[in-house]
Amino acid sequence: MPASHNHSPWGTPPWRIDFTPARRDLPAAADFAVIGAGFSGLAAAAWLRLLAPERSVAVLEGGRIGHGASGRTGGMALDGAAADDLPGLEDVLGGVERILGTLEVECDLSLPGAWEVGRRQAAVKNSPIEWQDSGVLRVVNEVRGGTLDPGKLVAGLGRAAERLGATIAENHPVQRVDWSRDSVEIHFPGGKLRAAKALFATNGLSLGLSGLEDNATPKLTLATLTAPLPEKQLAEIGLAHRKPFYTVDLPYLWGRVREDNSLLLGAGLVDAPRSNDLEEVDIRDGAASQMFAAFEVRMRRLHPALENLRITDRWGGPILFRGGWNPVFAEHPSSGRGIVLGAYAGHGVALSSFLGAWAAEVLLDKRGLPEWGAIALKRQSR
Repeated sequence: MPASHNHSPWGTPPWRIDFTPARRDLPAAADFAVIGAGFSGLAAAAWLRLLAPERSVAVLEGGRIGHGASGRTGGMALDGAAADDLPGLEDVLGGVERILGTLEVECDLSLPGAWEVGRRQAAVKNSPIEWQDSGVLRVVNEVRGGTLDPGKLVAGLGRAAERLGATIAENHPVQRVDWSRDSVEIHFPGGKLRAAKALFATNGLSLGLSGLEDNATPKLTLATLTAPLPEKQLAEIGLAHRKPFYTVDLPYLWGRVREDNSLLLGAGLVDAPRSNDLEEVDIRDGAASQMFAAFEVRMRRLHPALENLRITDRWGGPILFRGGWNPVFAEHPSSGRGIVLGAYAGHGVALSSFLGAWAAEVLLDKRGLPEWGAIALKRQSR
């Protein structure tokens, strides 16, 4: 049956992932191991096989594909990274279009631009948005951006990776990694895999495995979806253009209109109650539940036309931040045989596939790692 997120404590997003990898035994050894079957991991696996079909690739996913951030994002595709002017990220959206086109992935990608909205900056002339939200919220700038269907992107990348010859193993949580001079040994329940190199693409999950305990902070971001709105109502609130938007000041707010005219709005970050393990968070209880209640009141007060909004879906998704807002794209702290990728700070919808392909080229020694992605090393000499 298709992968889904039913009964998750993080709620159920509205996307469908209509692809399940073929069940195959993992090989005892592979040229490359990819840990994590989200956008980054699946894009890397597909790109590795595309560029080097003679090399073997195994993907290990602890749950179902798209279990983490990739299947739970809001689907807003933004250019670049949260940090400004990082070399190599000048045209992420163009790169994503090229990568997805090459891999024959269809995910309803649309790039009409995105609105930056704010309360204190000068608004653009005839701002289509004028909402009340801790001040008057108006459009202050337009940037490159757009939307896609996250479920279709996960499924499309998974199909591409499998079609090109990668082995994808769901429900294979990695328990331990042992490093040596010439390989990496990956342990999971009931077995192990030896690989020449490994990519860790688990983002906000399994920080200990990726060596990011001291380098990044995971949160759960919250999102809601409304019932479809009439065209007249969308025009009243200024979203008839269907451009996604996000605030450039606080309190934060982001959102977009979906193809069926439902309105997706998100805000709020939730910490794990006792550790960095986001699996502890249940959006039905505690701080997350209170945030949802307050956010829904806030949504209805944005504009008179939203007073009677009907909420149909509530969910949370992992998001990872590190100081300076740079993504993590570096050698694993324990060994140069591993690469760690993540911490997209809200830009992962486009950036993850783009960097996944870049990571594949690094693993194949066709490209170098960027200086801005480096993290502190802790390896011992061998």
